[in-house]
Amino acid sequence: MASINKLAILSRALSSAAGATKAVKPPVQLFGLEGRYATALYSAATKMSQLDQVEKDLIALQATLKTDKKLRESVTSPIINRKVMGVALKDASAKLSFAPATANLLGLLADNGRLKKLDNVITAFRTIMAAHRGEVVCEVITAKPLDSSQNKQLEGALKAFLKGNQSLKITSRVDPSIIGGLIVSIGDKYVDMSIATKVKLYTDVIQTAA
Repeated sequence: MASINKLAILSRALSSAAGATKAVKPPVQLFGLEGRYATALYSAATKMSQLDQVEKDLIALQATLKTDKKLRESVTSPIINRKVMGVALKDASAKLSFAPATANLLGLLADNGRLKKLDNVITAFRTIMAAHRGEVVCEVITAKPLDSSQNKQLEGALKAFLKGNQSLKITSRVDPSIIGGLIVSIGDKYVDMSIATKVKLYTDVIQTAA
């Protein structure tokens, strides 16, 4: 009951300037703390007609967190006073012309001691926004970069998962530790075809039989 009440308070606080109190349902359901914050932000930003601006704010902020070590350490530091950080973030939001919904989110994360979750909240919000645009986000992990022919074949296979007016948004990542093959995450589906996983599977079978 307490967690439900906190979420309701969060949603009302984020959307205080939006007028209506009924939450807007996101196009995709996300779970966990990050999902709850991202969902509340989506609802508030929708009612305040600030979705595009909030996404722009958060993309810029996420990029800055990755390159600015001092800012990243300040946001994740457990010793900085919550209220002090909250005021600092609100001031920074005003100077950077962030949307009110963005500023509210930062303030709430600071007040609740959840700033270390900021990067994950932003990622969750971007996932919701991708679904909002009808995009199906897909991550492909390979041991080495694919050539153009392989990319075309993979994209053609992945398009079979799309429905209606959905579009495919592929991000690629190289991880030599998988040895070979590939790992694909698309929507709520996860397919591991890596050689590393097959080797582990066969090793486990051999050890069990020994």
